[in-house]
Amino acid sequence: MTDLIKNKKVGFNFELLERYEAGVELLGTEVKSLRNGQGKLDGSHVIVRGDEAYLVGASIPAFQKANAPKDYDPERIRRLLLKKKEILELFTESEKRGLTVVPVRWYNKNSKLKLEIAVGRGKKKHDKREAIKGRDTKRSIERILKGE
Repeated sequence: MTDLIKNKKVGFNFELLERYEAGVELLGTEVKSLRNGQGKLDGSHVIVRGDEAYLVGASIPAFQKANAPKDYDPERIRRLLLKKKEILELFTESEKRGLTVVPVRWYNKNSKLKLEIAVGRGKKKHDKREAIKGRDTKRSIERILKGE
């Protein structure tokens, strides 16, 4: 499994509780673009409507702009391919418990493109400050140990 695109800020902004693996309905140009490392997951999230889950806010540019359809929208809503049981779990957790479902990364699994999504609780400002402080102290300790 090779990572193609990661959502770098998701670990900083959210406390990830549970992870899922999902397939996504994509166009051919989008698949080529993702395998080429183009695309963004920043600011995107997953919504559940009825019996289906959708990826909203992810940007995937066309592989070749000249060959893309005229009405191609890089930020269109994409349907996630999940089992009904998983969709029901996502719905109950996001609605009842007030959690957010966020995409974590695009990756290859065999010859298929998969999207890792996670249920997360948003961190407060003081939690983020603690994470920054812990990271800084860890770095300074490593510097001191490396210098000796």
